[in-house]
Amino acid sequence: MRPSLPHGRHVATALVAAGLLTLPGCAATGFQRSTGLYAAPMGHAPVTRNDTPYSPALTCLAAYARQNGITPPRIAVGRIADMTGKSDQVTGTQLTQGASLFAMTAFAKAGERLVERYDTAVPEIELRYAGGKLLSDTPDQAGKDAENHRHVAVGQIAGSQYYLVGGVTELNANLRSGGLDGTGGAVNPLNPKGSLQATTYVMNVAVDLRLVDTRSQEVVKLVSYQKQVVGRQISLGVFDFFNGNILDLSGGASGAEPAHLAVRALIERGVFEFVSGLYGLKDPKTCLPSALDPLGS
Repeated sequence: MRPSLPHGRHVATALVAAGLLTLPGCAATGFQRSTGLYAAPMGHAPVTRNDTPYSPALTCLAAYARQNGITPPRIAVGRIADMTGKSDQVTGTQLTQGASLFAMTAFAKAGERLVERYDTAVPEIELRYAGGKLLSDTPDQAGKDAENHRHVAVGQIAGSQYYLVGGVTELNANLRSGGLDGTGGAVNPLNPKGSLQATTYVMNVAVDLRLVDTRSQEVVKLVSYQKQVVGRQISLGVFDFFNGNILDLSGGASGAEPAHLAVRALIERGVFEFVSGLYGLKDPKTCLPSALDPLGS
């Protein structure tokens, strides 16, 4: 026997009343004088490290260099551009534009010495000011001492021995997709109906990187890696009539592996390949087990 529910008009009135009670919590109309905020920001998740499965392998390389007395070469990171050309009018570029920054962080994890070549605007201005004797580390002494300026010495800027360049070269949005879409229920239109939808898709992203000898411009090594990314979505729904009232419920969940994090993982895997060679690591499995990395199996 079906449970008895209030008349449809009463149901609608109850929903409107519940909405009115909810609105003040959703959008405040005034601000708190003590904070100057209209609403407190949601979410209090702590800051965490932004690592990938390859980050421990990079820190292992740093430990290997320290234990064996290896002096890491100086590395510069150039432009690692998004060369996929994938963008849309709503969200803009579909992949991160920060691959060069990912590479700098990866080299630092591996214990490499970095020299700045990516953004040199500040040092170039300071060198220009210093060359004109306008720059001082003790500006409060200006006008009191003729030598109160930063001196520019020959050879004061550290040179790189190698530099990294490359690009994010592939974004294939649908390598494979599949799903299930079903609806069921009794023939009688007043009996309940149910629906189920489930979809899965796989895409991939790839990078091409090269390590170059700064003096000779010889490409020491290059790599081309790709990584697949998976996404899933599922939704359920129920539709029924109760004593002249309509009941329509639906819910679902979806999730996808972050494409930007996949790019970071690709960069870190490439940096591991380069640095393990520079450090003379004979067996990469020492820091990167084959169970984690198919390339080393």
